[in-house]
Amino acid sequence: MDDQTTIFIDNDHVTASAAERISVINPATEAVIGSVPDCGPADIDRAVASSVAAFNGEWRRWTPDERVEALSRFSQAIQGRMQEFADVITAEVGTPTTQSMMMQVFASTMVLDQYVNAAKNYSWQEQRQGSLGQKVLINRQPVGVCAGIVPWNVPLFIAAMKLGPVIATGSTMILKTAPETPLHGRLIGECAKEAGLPAGVVNVVSADRVGSEYLVRHNDIDKVSFTGSALTGGIVGGICGEQIKRCTLELGGKSAAIVLDDVDLDAVMGDLVMSGMLNTGQACGAQTRILVPGSRYDEITEALGAAVAAIPYGDPTDPEMVLGPLVAKRQHDKVGGYLQAGKDAGAIAVTGGNLADMGKGFYVEPTVFRDVTNEMTIAREEIFGPVLSCIQYDSVDEAIAIANDSDYGLSGSVWTQDFDQAAEIAGQIRTGVVAVNSAAILDMASPFGGFKKSGIGRELGPEGFGPFTEIQSVLLPA
Repeated sequence: MDDQTTIFIDNDHVTASAAERISVINPATEAVIGSVPDCGPADIDRAVASSVAAFNGEWRRWTPDERVEALSRFSQAIQGRMQEFADVITAEVGTPTTQSMMMQVFASTMVLDQYVNAAKNYSWQEQRQGSLGQKVLINRQPVGVCAGIVPWNVPLFIAAMKLGPVIATGSTMILKTAPETPLHGRLIGECAKEAGLPAGVVNVVSADRVGSEYLVRHNDIDKVSFTGSALTGGIVGGICGEQIKRCTLELGGKSAAIVLDDVDLDAVMGDLVMSGMLNTGQACGAQTRILVPGSRYDEITEALGAAVAAIPYGDPTDPEMVLGPLVAKRQHDKVGGYLQAGKDAGAIAVTGGNLADMGKGFYVEPTVFRDVTNEMTIAREEIFGPVLSCIQYDSVDEAIAIANDSDYGLSGSVWTQDFDQAAEIAGQIRTGVVAVNSAAILDMASPFGGFKKSGIGRELGPEGFGPFTEIQSVLLPA
């Protein structure tokens, strides 16, 4: 049992003031495996004050090169504790151990390393010729004190997406872990300290809704970086709008995989399946709407159903498992409701279609629905579970229209042997990332973010630094 009484502030584990606790439940066993403080105003104030002091202190005097070196050391510190991170995250999230090391931990260090590479070539200052003949310096200054709010599905990975640009730009951050997955937060803080970052540059707190909203509303927070649901993102964005506070929002998705009639199923089936099933479907960019040509609809839906039916799922500590449980009973019940809604609307389960009774744990049968129309609830709303919906189309133009007929626009994919046609189709899809014959929902060296209700702003790549900087023009004499 990991009952934590501290939070990470000023490069130290300090006793939290909050008396309330957040219990952490292993989704595979339903056992309580630990608890953390449910931080309220006193703890949040302390963390914010620490980050303000750090921003105004020696950290402001660090050069870009010094910050980049520290960011590299931060990545190395996480790499040195990869197994520890992976074990904790498997227990918290339910990600199978075969994936936790690579997808949850090593991928996070890849993100940090990509930010290191991008920062080395980033133009922190440039000189221009002014309109009246004078010289103008364009400075990219740090945005200030940031709140980073991460979700539970890939918590360390998303923390890395936020902490990378914070460290590189010279900002500071209070990182707020998700209530379902807070136990690994102390390890993040320890790695920041090991990297030699000044006290207060990275503070880590745990809080549920009340403390989280208090952090977002705090007058000394200059910017909020939020990843989570569109519903909560709208609340966060509204608060930031009221306060004229900078924010970036990486929200949900209902991504479409457009399968063209020339697809080589044998060549792509494994990737096509995992594009929607990765992390047991608990991924914002999951390709959960599979758009299938009418000429091959029966063939492809049957093959997809057979492939999904063959996926091993169960105890995430079993190295044979590919899918694990959903993160919480709340999510388990929600997905069960979507399964019933799909069947009630006339969708037919090619495989799965039910909650899985495995004695304990929040398991769902990996599911493929056919005879789905884009008007059904299961095709409109983000399920966040191992559920794929096969939608028939009769022309490429219709497929593009169906893909774009969504409130979301985060990821997408095209599956074909004609890459020129795939590129042409991708340019017509209103979504932030489009992959061709790949399960990838992002590229770590390229900008990631959404159109429409999938969010505001971009993370990753050199573009990821922009939201964490303020642009200043210095007008010099002619």
